[in-house]
Amino acid sequence: MAPGRAAALAYALLTFATLLWAGNAVASKVAVGLVSPQALVALRWSIALTAIAVLAGRETVRHRATLRAHWPMILLMGGFGYTGFNALTYEAGALTSAVNLALIEGTIPVLVLVLNLLVRGVPVRGGQLLGAAITLGGVVLVVSRGDPARLAALDLNRGDLLAALACLFYAGYTVALPARPAVPALAFFAAMAVAAWATSLPLLLGEWASGRTLWPGAAGWGLIAFTALGPSLAAQLAYMRGVATLGPNRAGLFNNLVPVFGALLAVVLVGESFGLVEAAALALVLGGIAVAEVFGRKAA
Repeated sequence: MAPGRAAALAYALLTFATLLWAGNAVASKVAVGLVSPQALVALRWSIALTAIAVLAGRETVRHRATLRAHWPMILLMGGFGYTGFNALTYEAGALTSAVNLALIEGTIPVLVLVLNLLVRGVPVRGGQLLGAAITLGGVVLVVSRGDPARLAALDLNRGDLLAALACLFYAGYTVALPARPAVPALAFFAAMAVAAWATSLPLLLGEWASGRTLWPGAAGWGLIAFTALGPSLAAQLAYMRGVATLGPNRAGLFNNLVPVFGALLAVVLVGESFGLVEAAALALVLGGIAVAEVFGRKAA
């Protein structure tokens, strides 16, 4: 595929992934009272693992020797990037505000730039930092709704620390993706799904032992099915392809579309208004990605 077409496909896939993750953020709020956080994580990966086994079971078996040789890396990436990120985010969502959560998740692109420099020695260009700052400005604008008083009223708590740790986990996963074993994406994701499911079980056991587990009813199962097939399966496969094409630094900036898409979903699902603030936030995030892309392509 020509470089231009490959990049365009990566943009579309990363945008699709962030749209699904925005839906996941909405689902995490809807889940309160329907299913407990760790039950949601474990059950969503059980469904995702079943689906990927049907789609890529034979292909995964064919590459089992390579996957087995890289199993420690796969376990760490699945445990931290998938299970750890989601478990901490769901727990943080019950302890902190949506504003705090969105602002903290806006640091993921910056963390990717820093970790990629420290771990892999990938230099960061000034234009990439500028693009990251512009996208973060869009996040700040959409979560504050243009009211500085909302930012002044922020109250940091334990939930914010959990959210920050979750962001560090996902940034680390993003930086590690280019070093994944040379197997088809579906086979690699199947191994990652096994790792995510396996590492989710101790967390579920701890939740059950503490008496906090809430098993889902019909509505809860519908929510779990969406998070399993959308944010867990389709979005992760799309994100892997985007990172493989653009690299962690360029692809990481798309994460800041999540709160903007979350605001747009609120317009569609609950009838909230879409005004100048939301439009300006979307323009800032897209503009920041465009600025970073100009310098990212030069670096590539």
